[in-house]
Order: sequence, then structure tokens, then C-alpha cells
Amino acid sequence: MIDTTVFQNKTAVYYTLGCKLNFSETSTIGKLLREAGVRTARKGEKADLCIVNTCSVTEMADKKCRQAINRLVKQHPGAFVVVTGCYAQLKPGDVAQIGGVDLVLGAEQKGELLQYLGDLKKNESGEAHATATKDIRSFAPSCSRGDRTRFFLKVQDGCDYFCSYCTIPFARGRSRNGTIASLVEQAREAAAEGGKEIVLTGVNIGDFGKATGETFFDLVKALDEVEGIERYRISSIEPNLLTDEIIEFVASSRRFMPHFHIPLQSGSDEVLELMRRRYDTALFASKVKKIKEVMPDAFIGVDVIVGTRGETEEYFENAYQFIAGLDVTQLHVFSYSERPGTQALKIDHVVSMEEKHRRSQALLTLSDEKTQAFYARHIGQTMAVLMEKPKADAPMHGFTANYIRVEVESDDSLDNQIVSVRLGEFNEDKTALKGIVLA
Repeated sequence: MIDTTVFQNKTAVYYTLGCKLNFSETSTIGKLLREAGVRTARKGEKADLCIVNTCSVTEMADKKCRQAINRLVKQHPGAFVVVTGCYAQLKPGDVAQIGGVDLVLGAEQKGELLQYLGDLKKNESGEAHATATKDIRSFAPSCSRGDRTRFFLKVQDGCDYFCSYCTIPFARGRSRNGTIASLVEQAREAAAEGGKEIVLTGVNIGDFGKATGETFFDLVKALDEVEGIERYRISSIEPNLLTDEIIEFVASSRRFMPHFHIPLQSGSDEVLELMRRRYDTALFASKVKKIKEVMPDAFIGVDVIVGTRGETEEYFENAYQFIAGLDVTQLHVFSYSERPGTQALKIDHVVSMEEKHRRSQALLTLSDEKTQAFYARHIGQTMAVLMEKPKADAPMHGFTANYIRVEVESDDSLDNQIVSVRLGEFNEDKTALKGIVLA
């Protein structure tokens, strides 16, 4: 038994970098601490405990983590500082040496945070606990809302793919997952708490089931039966794991939304081979075509990396033309960042920072054109929107089933409610459509 008396009336702040999975896990850590007696510090209040959940997907991510840690140490003098997440797993010794850091927890340890906090007295130097990546076995469940309307249900962790540019398998370990029964129970608990929408998160969620002998399609079908949850969204899923049966099931489901996020990474077959991806552009195009055949109004988000080693000017131009011809809605564009220990470092032809920026801007412009064209096709329609509580002095907003962002006049009674909205013109910065709530 952990003595939680030391945590009573203590305050904590949380800072998360990176993906939706990290935000979900931070929220779960916050829930554990609240149950132990720790409350979230109010704005401007000095905290007793700082939790930093880090990312390490790029060199810039590492830099942002260090900056965030240093900033929190200055803002909360004397606070007990805990760092976890991917950067903590990959470089626990380096993180432990950052001034003010007391505790570093790797991937295997972060779910057992309370066991490592002790009496919250600062250490003379940082103390690191991290299991070797090859020995990471545990799956720490997480289903949390934080300050969002949507719940994020972690269904899977780790990755077995070892793409040439990526450190995630080293930071999160091999693919593993919870059982369908446990995940269905977490979805039921979210519904009991008033949750109406759940996003399924993980590192490689289509690979779900390796640890339990189940499949992602089995999970989708089981979650679809949970009463009270109105909407599910499938977060990033590899194109080679997005089967036609999953697509067809989503098309016929009332609860799974016509919204997909599929990592492409490059529209060049030559670059995909250098990346060690497990598909080609023909397969990717076939998945987009299948989705649009059965769900013409589906939102399709796509991840793209520019400037990887080996991406010549010709390869990029081919990739651009391929992406321009896809019926997708939005591009999430990332500039390649060299990561120690990855196989990509052995590839010749390095792209300059200036050229990476040019390629990134070209794809971002293309993304804006595609997103605005998709939104424009829905102007004048009446659609169901799940409303979210607005930030101060901001319009209230929500999302349609196919993930169109809609702004309406603020009305607190609409928070977490699905309402009918007539979609109007774009807002000023063209990031949403203005809407009128119908009685």
C-alpha cells in the first residue's frame, strides 16, 4: 500500500508534448494523482509537483522538451519535477541531468508513478528509472477526457515496424494492447461519465491484438455495441492495416464516424522504400478510393514527411503530384529530422533546411486548398455537431460527424450536446464554418 497522506492538499501542474496518446496518458496520470489527494494548481499558483510528458519524434521535439522543463523549474521553484514520455525513455540519463529534475520515468514506469514519488522532497540530483526497450512488456490503460469534450481511449502501445527514420519503437517498445473486454469496459465507464465521443488512440492501432490474439476489427465491432457513446473516431491507422472490412463497417455504423487519418509519409514509391514503409502509392490510393466509394463525404487526414534523406527534387515533385490527385481533406506536414540510431542516417542525399521549408510550404498550401474545398461543399447543409465549451472570449465550436469545425454563438447549455446546425460561410481565418443552431 502506498501512503498517500503526503499528497494531501498538494498541487500539481502538467505539461504534455507530442501526440494524442501522450495527452491521454497525462490525463490518466492526473486522475491517479487527484485520487491520491493532489489537486491541479490554479493559474498563477505555485505548484508542489510538476509532471512533464515528453515527445522525441524529432530533434526539435527534444529541444522543446528541454525548454519546457527549464521553464517549469523557473515558474515553480522548489517543486518536485517528474519527467516521463518518449524523450525520458530514450535519454533518461541526459534528462536526469537537467537542472531541477528530480525523477525520470521510462515507458514501463510511468503507469506506476505513485510508487516513485516518495515524500516529494527534492533530490540532490535527478533519479532515473527506465527499463531497456526490449524488456518493455506492460500495457498501461488510459481512457481520459482532461478538459476536452472527447475521451481518448488508448487501445494499443508500441510498434514493431521499425521504419528507417523513426525512433518510436525504441521509445515505446514492441506492439502490445489491452483486451477487448477491458477496453469495452472503459468505454462504458466513459459513457457513464457523460462522454459522447471517444477517439481510439495508440502508436500503431491497426496492429491491435498481437498481445491478446484478437484483431482491431473485432475491437471496432465490440465498441460499436456500447450504449451511450454516440461517436467513435479512429486515429492514425496504417494504410496496409486499414482493411476493406473496417472501411465498410464504418460506412454502415451509426457510431463510427466517416473520418480517417492515414499516414502516407511520402507520395513517392522510391522514398517509401527508403523509409521501409509497408505499402506503395497504389495501395494508398486504393484505400482512399474505397473510402470515398462508400463514404463520399468522409474526412481523410494524411501525414506527410518532407525532406527525408534520399528525397530528391524529382521524387518530391512526383510525390506532390500524387498527393494533389488524391481526394483527401487535410495534410499534416512534418519536416524530416535526423534521429540518432536510425537506419535513415545511412542513406545518401541530404536535403537542405531551406529546401525542406520550401517543400513543406508547398504541401501546406495544397492542404489549405483541399480543406477549404471540402468545407465549401457543405455550406448550406444542416448537420449534427457535438459542441465543446469555448475558451474565454472565443466563439463556441464543435465538429460534424465528418470533422468539419463549426463556430456558433456561445451558449454554455450546449456544451457536450449534439445539436443540429445549419452551416454558413467561412469564419475570418477560414478555419471553420459559421453555423446557426436550429431549435
